[in-house]
Amino acid sequence: MFNKEFEAMPLKKMKELQLERLRWATGHAYKNNAFYKKKFDAAGFHPDQLKTLDDMKRVPLLTKQDMRDNYPFGLFCVPMDRVVRVHSSSGTTGNATVVGYTKNDVGVFAEVVARCLASYGATEKDVIQVAYGYGLFTGGLGLHYGSEKLGAMTIPISGGNTERQLMLIKDFGTTMIACTPSYMLNIADYIEKKRPDFKIKDTKLRAGILGAEPWSENMRKEIEHRLGIDAYDIYGLSEIIGPGVSCDCSEKSGLHVFEDHFYVEIIDPETGDILPEGSKGEIVYTTLTKEAFPAIRYRSRDITRLYHDHCKCGRTLVKMEKVSGRSDDMLIIRGVNVFPSQIESVLMEVEGTEPHYQIIVDRKGAMDDVEVMVEVSEKIFSDELKVLDGLSKKISDRFRSVLGISAKITLVEPMTIARSEGKAVRVVDKRKI
Repeated sequence: MFNKEFEAMPLKKMKELQLERLRWATGHAYKNNAFYKKKFDAAGFHPDQLKTLDDMKRVPLLTKQDMRDNYPFGLFCVPMDRVVRVHSSSGTTGNATVVGYTKNDVGVFAEVVARCLASYGATEKDVIQVAYGYGLFTGGLGLHYGSEKLGAMTIPISGGNTERQLMLIKDFGTTMIACTPSYMLNIADYIEKKRPDFKIKDTKLRAGILGAEPWSENMRKEIEHRLGIDAYDIYGLSEIIGPGVSCDCSEKSGLHVFEDHFYVEIIDPETGDILPEGSKGEIVYTTLTKEAFPAIRYRSRDITRLYHDHCKCGRTLVKMEKVSGRSDDMLIIRGVNVFPSQIESVLMEVEGTEPHYQIIVDRKGAMDDVEVMVEVSEKIFSDELKVLDGLSKKISDRFRSVLGISAKITLVEPMTIARSEGKAVRVVDKRKI
């Protein structure tokens, strides 16, 4: 562990620490930000009323739209001369969400990412290649500062330029690479198609630190099988801090949430009611130590569940299940709720398919129409038509039996679907165009 005092803290002591820090965080937001004061007052809540953790249900929820409405710095709670860094979303669907960091916030960011790296077995002897994008996106700098905090040698290559990524893996002795899972698959494709002479087993690369998009356990198995490395999940969101909110450990049995910095709840996405531990719903975050931009009960829209399982790694922190999707990304197909990650999981159970797909949703009259484009191996694509028809029917049958939906299955040859150096575009919803 990187910080055993907090990662293995007894549950009772952790709850006491969280309550103390929640009182500070809500008070800090109330006293130093007009928006939070108005929002709390309208809900009839004052930070002095926070006597137990159960009182958090009285605190109003924060949404992404609240952040957009206060663009750019309307939710900051410190003077601007204390803000040493900003990050933001792309703002492709409205105002960007802008987050700020004090010097102490940057230190917390580095600390939680260093904890993640240590949970994967990384030490100061590792060489960590950061292939997340640098800039306003939190991924690149988040992994960079965390890697340096750990004491590892850090390679700030950023995303893309796969040939150069491979060169540095070989020449610099990279032991871990940080990128999106879809880009990790892109690297596997590149090696197989263009660099069959490049053998991962002949390098020191042993692990991928993968996040920034939902990905299934089946995709983890695919990556590990094709590249011969361990694939670890790192989770975060810029509105809270960036990567490092939670992570896998060596057990790969759920993601530990760093509860000394982030208070988590599961709510019903429809009603906003808090659900008991173990229930699946939308995860809500409150930052406990953020100074510049505290997020108080932020609705992430990510669907997961929380649980304790006495993890063999020794951490006592609550776990969150791998995110199955986002409530605002959930597809409702003829009345059936489906997440893209569920479609991915089914596809990757069918032999002959490649881990590249795209879901196209349209409306024909009053009915939803779904087409799933799936890449298949070169051998299968070159087979006679009846083989392709059989595979298409097999996938279609699995969709009906497992997901309860009907879909048109279009099998395409390898490299047909556009590759991504960042987050993959899995869904094209023409109903919204």
